[in-house]
Amino acid sequence: MTAWIYITTNKPNGVLYTGVTSELKYRITSHKTKKYKNSFSARYNVDKLVYFEKFNSIITARKREKQIKAGSRAKKIRLIEDMNPDWEDLFETLT
Repeated sequence: MTAWIYITTNKPNGVLYTGVTSELKYRITSHKTKKYKNSFSARYNVDKLVYFEKFNSIITARKREKQIKAGSRAKKIRLIEDMNPDWEDLFETLT
């Protein structure tokens, strides 16, 4: 099973949200459409995909998610900027 970890942000790149999913495009669409009205991502408009990693196992992806969440904001920013230096919304690059 393919699994993904991802980081989304809001328009001023202020809030960072790290998540894990087996359906990345569907999950980001849920963030963009505010499917879950009372969720953290809906409250803070965290719907811009700025980073993702692909895994062959949900277990491995969850371990990586915990590792990223345990890291500092500076480490998350470095991850994002290594992959996406201009903080572009990567949603349209998903196939």
